[in-house]
Amino acid sequence: MRNDRRNVIVEKSVAFSLAIIRFTEVLEHNRKFVIANQLLRSGTSIGANIFEAQNAESKTDFIHKMKVAAKEASEPVYWLMLCEKSESYPFDPALPDDLAEMIRILSRIIATSKG
Repeated sequence: MRNDRRNVIVEKSVAFSLAIIRFTEVLEHNRKFVIANQLLRSGTSIGANIFEAQNAESKTDFIHKMKVAAKEASEPVYWLMLCEKSESYPFDPALPDDLAEMIRILSRIIATSKG
């Protein structure tokens, strides 16, 4: 990974993953283990795919990995929506906003990379 330039999507995905970790700890404290596990796995996989894309073997590989990250971003949207709509679950309204911003950035990166 290139370390000479600021990489906004990597920074945002790490920050989002850390926020997801904190939120899933709240869910676990409230004994909401199933959703916590699903959200932890899906929410942190976005950043893992973005991070992997930074060392892609080619432009095509980079685009593919970023598309995977964008696709993976749809799953935590679902789990967060369930938390929001359920009366017995905690909810952090900043998480869906952060996720939507990452999805927009990923879409721009993919479109720009395609040329």
